[in-house]
Formats: sequence, structure tokens, C-alpha cells
Amino acid sequence: MVHFVGAGSGAPDLITVRGKSYLEQADVIIYAGSLVNPALLADAKPGCEIFNSAKMTLEEIIAVMERAEKENKLTVRLHTGDPCLYGAIREQMDVLRRLGIAYDVCPGVSSFCGAAAALEAEYTLPGISQSVVITRMAGRTPVPERESIRSFAAHGATMVIFLSTGLLQELEAELQAGGYGADTPAAIVYKATWPDEKVLRCTVATLRETAERNGVRKTALIVVGHCLGNSYDLSRLYAADFSTEFREATR
Repeated sequence: MVHFVGAGSGAPDLITVRGKSYLEQADVIIYAGSLVNPALLADAKPGCEIFNSAKMTLEEIIAVMERAEKENKLTVRLHTGDPCLYGAIREQMDVLRRLGIAYDVCPGVSSFCGAAAALEAEYTLPGISQSVVITRMAGRTPVPERESIRSFAAHGATMVIFLSTGLLQELEAELQAGGYGADTPAAIVYKATWPDEKVLRCTVATLRETAERNGVRKTALIVVGHCLGNSYDLSRLYAADFSTEFREATR
């Protein structure tokens, strides 16, 4: 059996209870060494084989899983955050399915949630934005033209941008071309929930300058939108004149 496990956003105690249990049971752990906090490996039992996938190809990863399966061993594939976001798990699952190896997925706390906590932000503020766009700039991995930063920016929704810290000059231009004003609130969150977390508030027009001034070059999320500002409507859910299934309006 192979368990794909979301490691959480960084802090080792933000892994799920189920994910921690799988780590403790594992005979083999393959972890995304470039992003997963190695402190999580402290939960591995004595004799567990541990592999850093940052130094491996897809074929090498599958070979470890296949050997473990033949030896009747339990494998944990430990991915950063939640594996559904930029985790490259589909290609692994498809091969395992062809090989007849059983697998499942244990979700985790994504770094975009960790970034919101660090910012003390609510991405979906009434009267400001009720949608969150999770995306990235095109780099060595292309992005479909219909999903360009510019096209998403036109909606004015909250945006959380992964894997783009090295492209901030281009990102500034694309956000503004799409409709965000230069003074739109933005933030760079470096290593959300890790001990060395940094929260850098800025504007769309000062993203690159802020990152350069603080020495941030990778492992950061960009958050853009007026949810980072100070104006919003109060929730109707808790309004005194708003009835729900559980509470009658009082005025």
C-alpha cells in the first residue's frame, strides 16, 4: 500500500492526525526534501527506509514503491502542503494503478492556508471578494493562456500565487495589465508556519522591491487583493436581522 500524505504547510504539528499515524507505521518514506520540513521524519519508526525525492526521477520513485510492495511494506509518499496543489501526484498514481499497487491520499494543510493564518487574513471577505484564485506564473512549467495572471486579475478576486517569487517584475506587470491598481494591497509570505517565517506586506507595484530588500528569492507565496485592506461588509450570517435554520432574527 502507498499512502500519499500531505505534510502540511511547514510546522510539523500541522500534519493531520491520520498523516502522522501513517508516518509512524511506514516501512518506507519518500519525502519531497526541497519543501517538506525534515522534522516530520522524527515520527518514522526504527528501520524505516527514507528517500529524498528531490534527488530522484519519477522512475526511481516508482521503483522504490514497487520494490516495497513486493516486500509487503507500507510506503508513505510525503508531499508538501496538500498534494492536490502542484504535487505531481497524478502521474505517480496512474503508474501505480497500471502496476496494480493500491494507494490512497491523505489531505494536508496547504501553504495558502498557512499564509492566511500568518497574515491574519480572511480571503473571502463580504463585499470584497467571495472567490480565491490559486495560480502561478508560467515558467519552465507552462500555464495555459486562458489561465494567465492577466486574465485572472481582471476578476478582482483574491489571488494566491505559487511558484513565482523569481518572476516578480513580470508578475507586477501582469497584475496591473489585468486590472489591479498599483496600490492594491499585496503580501509576500516566506515559508508560512516555519520557524523562519516572514510576512512582508506591500502593494502590487512594490512586490519585487519588497522581496529584494528582504532577501526573499524562493519558497514564498504571493497574496494579492483587497481582502488585505481594511474595508469590508459584516457577515449577514451573524446579523441580528438575519434568520437562519438555527436562529430567528431579533429585529
